Amino acid sequence: MTSLATTAAAQPAGEHFNLAPATDGDAERILGAARESAQANGLAYAGGVSPTDAWALVNGGDAVLVDVRSGEERKFVGHVPDSLHVAWATGTALTRNPRFVRELEAKVGKERVVLFLCRSGKRSALAAEAAAKAGFTSAFNVLEGFEGELNEQQQRGDLGGWRHWNLPWVQD
Repeated sequence: MTSLATTAAAQPAGEHFNLAPATDGDAERILGAARESAQANGLAYAGGVSPTDAWALVNGGDAVLVDVRSGEERKFVGHVPDSLHVAWATGTALTRNPRFVRELEAKVGKERVVLFLCRSGKRSALAAEAAAKAGFTSAFNVLEGFEGELNEQQQRGDLGGWRHWNLPWVQD
């Protein structure tokens, strides 16, 4: 079976594609593969999923998406509709939010499958690790983040990321 990530990778950048929700089998396969990879790589959280797989899981009701970027990033860069917001860090200095775990638990509980999203996948990995250490049983990082990595011109948007794959997002 072709993974949703493989399907997305074959999609030319700039084209919009409509991913169907993950079926029960898809969700188990996606999350199982992420867990296996996390264990093999010694990650302290459940694993990482591609943006396309994350959308399929969220769209299918199998996971909740938590955006850990600052409120300013969400407002000015864009965000995923219906995603929850719990900032990992705040302000222009990106000071670590000491209430992150408490705020997260109040919004989603510890038993849900939680997919963390940030700009590039780095802060969201830290958030997933903190959540796992606090007892969240299914904390996953969305690989590539919302904007992807920097390119040679020090710009984001064309080297992966939620927006690169033309997944649903809005901007205020």
